[in-house]
Amino acid sequence: MDQIEWLEKWYQKTCNGHREHFYGIEIGTLDNPGWYINIDLRETQYESLKMDEIKKEGDCDWMRCVISDGIFKGVGDCLKLKEIIQVFKPANKKSIGN
Repeated sequence: MDQIEWLEKWYQKTCNGHREHFYGIEIGTLDNPGWYINIDLRETQYESLKMDEIKKEGDCDWMRCVISDGIFKGVGDCLKLKEIIQVFKPANKKSIGN
């Protein structure tokens, strides 16, 4: 299972008929250029997840991921979309698998 498929299953598992109307996942592009992902953990069994900040700095090879106020926030260069999801994945591995 690749990262995108895993994220789809994670999102499906957190939908309950109410939560998805207020909280969800945002994926977009940045102008530096790069990607951002915000995964709202509020009103899920994962809302108390903690993780150390992950930071990689370089001119063309950069990424930053953190959980803050119940939201996983990941940003990275153009080739980091799957890697950002991969960072989020271990925190949830026991709950989703693979």
